[in-house]
Parts: sequence; C-alpha cells; structure tokens
Amino acid sequence: MEEVFKQEEPMTDEPLYFKAYLAEKVNFVNQALDKVVSFKGPQKIHEAMRYSLLTGGKRVCPVLCIGACELVGGEELIEMPVACAVEMIHAMPLIHDDLSCMDNDDLRLGKPTNHTVFGEAIAVLAGDALLALAFEHIANATHGVSSTRIVRVIRELAKVIGSEGVVAGQVADIQSSGLANVSLEHLEF
Repeated sequence: MEEVFKQEEPMTDEPLYFKAYLAEKVNFVNQALDKVVSFKGPQKIHEAMRYSLLTGGKRVCPVLCIGACELVGGEELIEMPVACAVEMIHAMPLIHDDLSCMDNDDLRLGKPTNHTVFGEAIAVLAGDALLALAFEHIANATHGVSSTRIVRVIRELAKVIGSEGVVAGQVADIQSSGLANVSLEHLEF
C-alpha cells in the first residue's frame, strides 16, 4: 500500500528536453533564414529585411511548423522552407505595425524599429519584400512534396495573411484605437 502513495521523482528530463529541442530548432531556423535572405543588390533593401528578420525573436511560429511536421512523420528539411516563410510572414506585419501611420513605435524588442533605422519607405518595401520572398521560397525550395500540397500551403498562408486574417486584425486594431470600451468579441477577432 505504501508503494501506491509514494511520490515519484519529478521528471526533470522533459523540460530539459524541450529547451534543448527548442534551442536546436531555433538554431536551424536562424541558419536557414540567414541563407535565404542574403546580402545582394540592392543592398539597402536586403539590409532592412535582414534587420527585422534576423535580430532575435523566439521563432515560435517556425518551430511549431517543424514540430507539427515531425509529429505526423515529416522531415525537418522538407518543412524548413515553410517554417522560414512563416517567420518572414510574421516579420512583415511587425515592420508595418511599427510605422508612424500605424502604431508609431520606435523600439521593438529593445532595438530601434526598421523605419527608425532605414526610413519609412524602405521599411514598407522590406515588409513587402519579405512577404513576396516567403511565397517564392516555398515554391522554389520545397522538395519532395507534391505541387498540389505546395499550392495548398500557399493558399492557406495567403488566406490567413489577407483581408480576413492579419490585415483584418490590423484594421480592427486601427479602428479600436482610442476606444474606451472594446467588446470581448472584438478583442477575440
């Protein structure tokens, strides 16, 4: 009977494994992003793209992509183009959100925002270029997957970014600015 109520030792391997897994995947994603967005002409736009894409962040979205792929038996190398694309897509609205016409933020993660460093015009173009590169990268770098599946991924990503997704959220944010009472439904949207 004593054995039933005996406390087990805490499982310390699980948190350590998760941290190691996360660190490993973040490192792979950072290496892949560094290769995808290289310094080429025109230099200024690629500097601005790299500035927002490679200056930190938790990389939660691409690591979740890789983890989900692995859960269903997929391979990291096959998933990496989509994981990188998701991170590029994640960076784009952050660049735009910081602009003076949106939230007018001068700092992101404790560093000067893209438009503060490169100017508003280059920041807009850097966000646009990251979005375009995300789809180009999926189309060009995904190997071992049917074209039907690649098109489906591109379609799904485009939908969650567009007027019913990220853009819709930004519009709701703009329209909510200065409101004292915002409904729970509006916040959930």
